[in-house]
Amino acid sequence: MEIKIKIAAAAISLLVIGGCSNNNSLSVEEMDHASMDHSNMMSDMMEGHMNHDQVVSLNSSTGENELKIPSILERDDEEGVVYTVRAQKGKTEIFDGTESVTYGYNGSFLGPLLRFEKGETVKIRTINELDEKTTFHWHGLEVAGDVDGGPHDALQPGEEKVIEFEVTQEASTLWFHPHPEGKTAEQVYNGLAGLVYINDDNSKSLGLPDDYGKNDIPLIFQDRTFDEEKQLNYRAAMNDDGTIGDTLLINGTLNPKLTVSKEKVRLRLLNGSNARNFTFKLNTGDSFVQIATDGGFLNEPVTLKEVTLTPSERAEIIVDFSQLNTDNDLALINEDGSVLLPFEISDQSGVSSRTPGNMNDFSLTKEELELPVTKEIELFGMMNMVTINGKKFNPDRIDFTQQQGVTEVWEIYNKPDMMGGMIHPFHIHGTQFKILSRDGEEPPENERGWKDSISIKPDERVKIAIQFKHKGVYMFHCHILEHEDNGMMGQIKVE
Repeated sequence: MEIKIKIAAAAISLLVIGGCSNNNSLSVEEMDHASMDHSNMMSDMMEGHMNHDQVVSLNSSTGENELKIPSILERDDEEGVVYTVRAQKGKTEIFDGTESVTYGYNGSFLGPLLRFEKGETVKIRTINELDEKTTFHWHGLEVAGDVDGGPHDALQPGEEKVIEFEVTQEASTLWFHPHPEGKTAEQVYNGLAGLVYINDDNSKSLGLPDDYGKNDIPLIFQDRTFDEEKQLNYRAAMNDDGTIGDTLLINGTLNPKLTVSKEKVRLRLLNGSNARNFTFKLNTGDSFVQIATDGGFLNEPVTLKEVTLTPSERAEIIVDFSQLNTDNDLALINEDGSVLLPFEISDQSGVSSRTPGNMNDFSLTKEELELPVTKEIELFGMMNMVTINGKKFNPDRIDFTQQQGVTEVWEIYNKPDMMGGMIHPFHIHGTQFKILSRDGEEPPENERGWKDSISIKPDERVKIAIQFKHKGVYMFHCHILEHEDNGMMGQIKVE
C-alpha cells in the first residue's frame, strides 16, 4: 500500500506541476499552489477506498429488533391504474426515540413491494412529492426507454406521470429506485428503494417457499453512517469513491433478527448499498443453495458456502433450517465475520416445501458463443476521476446504437489505475443479459442465469450476450452510485 501511495503522489505531483504553467519555470506562488493542490488530492485519495480491500467494517447486529417486512402495495381499481407510487419525504425513527429525515415510497422510508404477473399490462401512476426532481427507475425490468426512468425522465416537484407496459419476462426479483442525474446516490441513501416481484406459471409450479414474510423473505441490505445526533446525514458521510458506512440496515431495520421455523426458507438478497460489496455466508460454515440470479431462476440449484453481491445485484437462496444445528447461535455473516442477520429458530416445524432439481431452461446457444465482439466498454478510474471509454456522461451524446431484437456481444474491461484498481459493478438498463465468459473462462455455475448487473474485477474482461426487446435510449453505468453521479455512465440508443 505504501508503494502505491508513493507512486500516486509522484504521478499527481507531475500532473499538478505540469498544469500550473505553460513554461518550464514556476514562480514561488505557483509552486505553493501546486503543493497545496497535491496535498489536497492526496488527502482525497487517502479518504477514497483505494482498491476496496480495506473498508470500514460493519457493526454486528445485536439482534434486538425483529426484521421489518415491506408491505405489499395494494392495487388501484380506478381508470385502469394498477399501482400508485409516490416519492415522499418524511421522518423515521431508525434509532429508538430519535427521528431522522428520510425519503421513501408511499411512506417515510424505503418502499412497498410491487407484484407483477407475466403477461399482464401494468399501469403505474408515479408522483413526485419531494422538493427536488427525481425519477422512477425500474431496475431489471425489460421496458421501453421512455418508461425505464433514466435521468431523461425526471419529474419536477409536484409532477406526476402515468407509465404503462406489458410484463414479458420470467419470474424474478427486481427493484426500483431514483435515477436523477447527479443525485442518485443521495436519494437512494436517504431511503428511496423498493422491490418488485414477477411471478409466472413456472414459479408457481415449482413448490418453492412462497409464503411472503414467513418463508419467503425479502432482504434489502444497505450500509449507512449516522452522525452524533443519530441522523442520516449524506452530506457528512459522502465519499466520491462510494459512500460506505459502519451501520447496517436490512429493510430499514437497525440491529435486526429474523425469526424462522424449522423449514426451508427462501431469502431474496438485494445489495441495495451505494458502494459496499457483501459476501454472505452462515456463521456455522453450513451450505445453502442459490436458486436465482438478478433476472430469473437458475436451471438447477447451486450449493454454496458463500455468495458475493456487488451493489444492485440480487440472488435468491434457500436455507434449510430443519437440517441445521440450532443449539448454538445461527446468523448470516459477512466475509469479515460481521453479524448481518441473526436467526431465531422457533420450535414450529413450518410447512413442507421442496427445492426442485430443474427450474429453468436457460442456455447459451452456439450462435451466441460464436458471435464477434461488437461493443467494447472500458471502465476506468476512482473517485471523481471515473470514465467509460475515456469519457464522462453527456446527456446529449449517444455512445452506441443497437438494433431492437438483435443479439450482440459486449466486452467489458476494468482497466487498472495507478492504485491497482477496484471492482466496478456494471449495470445496463432495460434488459437482461447472459454472461458468456470471464477472462475467457466459463462463468461460475451461480452466474449462469439472467443478469442485469455484473461485478468486474480490476484487469478482468467479461463478455456478455445482450439483446434489447424494446426501443429507446438506455443507460449503462457503474452501480457504485457516487461513480455514476460523477459521470461513469454512457447511453445506448436501440432503434
